[in-house]
Amino acid sequence: MTPTAFASPLPNAYGLAVVTDVAVYWQQVHLHPETKLVNLRDAIPNIQLDIRYATTSNVLGEALYPTAAAFLRAPAAEALQQVQAALAVHGVGLVVFDAYRPYSVTVQFWEQIQDETYAAPPWRGSRHNRGCSVDVALVDATGQPLRMPTAFDDLTPAAHATYEPVSAEARRNRTLLLDTMAAFHFVNYPAEWWHFDFARWAEFDLLDIPFSALTTK
Repeated sequence: MTPTAFASPLPNAYGLAVVTDVAVYWQQVHLHPETKLVNLRDAIPNIQLDIRYATTSNVLGEALYPTAAAFLRAPAAEALQQVQAALAVHGVGLVVFDAYRPYSVTVQFWEQIQDETYAAPPWRGSRHNRGCSVDVALVDATGQPLRMPTAFDDLTPAAHATYEPVSAEARRNRTLLLDTMAAFHFVNYPAEWWHFDFARWAEFDLLDIPFSALTTK
């Protein structure tokens, strides 16, 4: 399966091809089930969700999603399920802050941040828009957050994956997260310890499909 299996949508105002037609998305899913955006609650029932962009507790200070949900393309969701199982051996698990992000939300981010270190420009789009990026941290067996180097969405050098100094506890947790995600084909974005791209991201189209359309079939 490759993005060229389907007729590409016409370029948008930024010259970028983005799937906005719900019918086209479902046609893709019908022909290639791997393209489906899977609800992580269904794929990994014991995963914790803390979807910040469905609240005002985020870097933009406004709710960008109408509901708190997390979706990934099917193979990425399966890989994340394996991460969760591997972490359970250590008595910990994942909390998800964000996963699939509609392209229109990426445009909103850029309008306010306009720093390519922390926001994908609309002429490129985000791997979140492809359903192949996930923002995560660790929780203990009771669901309580473990200490990490910074809070989520900290747009400073302290959030870089190799930043020093950090506490020994935060370093151990960061290392466990980075190593376990890497073992299942997730590549860390170095400026954000929490951000991981599924290695096959380039196989999937950019999408601007609302969450509400992902649970209708």
